[in-house]
Amino acid sequence: MIVIQEAGLDGFWIHRALIAEGIESHVVDPASIAVSRRHRRAKTDRIDGEALLRTLLAWKRGEPRVCAMVRVPTPAEEDRLRLCRELKTLIGERIRHANRLKGLFFAQGIADYEPRNKDRRERLEELRTGDGRPLPHYLKALALRQLEIIELLNQQIDVVKAERDALLGEAATAGSEPEPVRILLGLKGIGTGFAGALWSEGLFRTFENRRQVAAYAGLAPTPWKSGTINHEQGVSKAGNPRLRAIAVEMAWLWLRHQPGSALARWYHDRVRQLGPRSKKVSIVALARKLLVALWKFVKRHRD
Repeated sequence: MIVIQEAGLDGFWIHRALIAEGIESHVVDPASIAVSRRHRRAKTDRIDGEALLRTLLAWKRGEPRVCAMVRVPTPAEEDRLRLCRELKTLIGERIRHANRLKGLFFAQGIADYEPRNKDRRERLEELRTGDGRPLPHYLKALALRQLEIIELLNQQIDVVKAERDALLGEAATAGSEPEPVRILLGLKGIGTGFAGALWSEGLFRTFENRRQVAAYAGLAPTPWKSGTINHEQGVSKAGNPRLRAIAVEMAWLWLRHQPGSALARWYHDRVRQLGPRSKKVSIVALARKLLVALWKFVKRHRD
């Protein structure tokens, strides 16, 4: 018996249960399965099941490009991913509540209040509206509730950061070989946040070449060549969106902290040649080059 299933919200527990029973199981990326390009096409469970079956038959015949099979992480790897992702979620939630409170105050003519400052409660008592009135009763009660949420999020963020630092410290000292985390932390411009995210989102995997690294991050170029037509459509964005966002953000910081590096000089030369409007396109190219360079750097030390 051979089973194929789409990667989705069910996670990988079904795949692991099938493997434990001795059943051959494959998890496929649903976006990689070819479908009709008609504007309106039929879609039912039966049609999807037949498409999965045809994909599995082609895969077993030795056609690797018919789809992209997912490399299922181990339970430990899957659990480790939650730490950096939870930290990003909590920070985004704190930003959302702080922006909501600042928006409510701005509607009353108050533009200089920062809910994340340590003196947020003392400043709240001193606030006056744009026309000189004290804060209305219910607005002040709402603001206090929002501050309680922000303070709770601050505590949770500190806890998650401590857990992340403990995990990175354990990874940096475990084993006799140099670990990716310790290697990355030795580079200027890469702190615990970037090192942990790079390690948990991508660099713990095994890649054969630089094309696989760029493709996994969704930073691989997408050519369009047909007859006399030959142009680039930009990056594919088909890989891990979190790793792609981390790589782009890290590229901007790389220019600040490593201005004399070869990659930074390449970026500035490219922008000089193509003009300032090419900055965003060039930073994506720099992110791809930087991610590949870090993968090679880590791989060379591990090997």
